[in-house]
Amino acid sequence: MEILYMILAALTPVVVLLFYIFFKDREQPEPAKWLIKAFFFGCLSVIVSLCITTPLSLFWSIDSDSLTGITDAFVYAFGMAAIPEEFAKFLMLWLLLRKNPYFDEQFDGIVYAVCVGMGFAGVENILYLAEGLSDGSWVGIGISRAIFSIPGHFFFAVLMGYYYSLCHFGIKEGFLNRAMVLVAPILAHGIYDAILFSIRVNEMLSVILMLLFLVFFIRLAKKGKHKIKSLAGK
Repeated sequence: MEILYMILAALTPVVVLLFYIFFKDREQPEPAKWLIKAFFFGCLSVIVSLCITTPLSLFWSIDSDSLTGITDAFVYAFGMAAIPEEFAKFLMLWLLLRKNPYFDEQFDGIVYAVCVGMGFAGVENILYLAEGLSDGSWVGIGISRAIFSIPGHFFFAVLMGYYYSLCHFGIKEGFLNRAMVLVAPILAHGIYDAILFSIRVNEMLSVILMLLFLVFFIRLAKKGKHKIKSLAGK
């Protein structure tokens, strides 16, 4: 029974954010079949990410528990989290949208990207909470991830979907704007994780880093909401 509670706790924030983005798209909603497909593609993106990070870990001795400094935290955050994870989500989003006849509005890019991102976040959240089943720490982990990690993935997805739509509909062209489809979520994700990892390895600066993280998270949320509003027209 505890496993069911754990899965419910892991997926509840994902469902809440999915309903939020569906509500924003309520006037011309996407077909449920394609939204489910997008979520499933997001789940598969976890496997794609692991296919990148697993070989890297064989040649890279550093891991999240052996970080010794802020530099290590940033390198690990980008190399083993932000870049492979956002690339995996981008790949699945591209596979999903390249022949999607319903991708006909600018806001659709955000909707599909969020579905992919929440699929990834849901699987990742279950895996993280499962680690805390043995000692009961999954409850605390679930609360902290529901407040920060899941919304973080949500806003990374918003950035990806926003720039994907701009490029797809020819609103902003050029290499730089096309690169932002990946660069924007990677930067946001990498900085987000790097600050969190830095808090673990530098106790003297932990308070400052925590405040920095909260400021960054709030700014990320505001930027994400602005992107949603700009394309949703609401």
